[in-house]
Amino acid sequence: MKSLARRFKNITEKNPFWSSLACFAEAVKRQGFRRDTIHRWFLKLVEKDDYEMGDKKDILAHAEELSKAVEDNKKQGQFCPPRS
Repeated sequence: MKSLARRFKNITEKNPFWSSLACFAEAVKRQGFRRDTIHRWFLKLVEKDDYEMGDKKDILAHAEELSKAVEDNKKQGQFCPPRS
């Protein structure tokens, strides 16, 4: 089972100068996490100083899109560049 918290921790250790928001985005990217999982861990892992409270809804929506697997995006007819 994949763990968002474990991925987040590994990313923050490898990138100590990244904000917690950037690390969170990288942690969810193409992982297929459910909406409730993303929202729950966002509140626990991302520092409140890294974003404006008014932007929270948009940030969470973007994190949900980032989490979608490449196959999910292809099904919807969206273009996804190949992973390098």
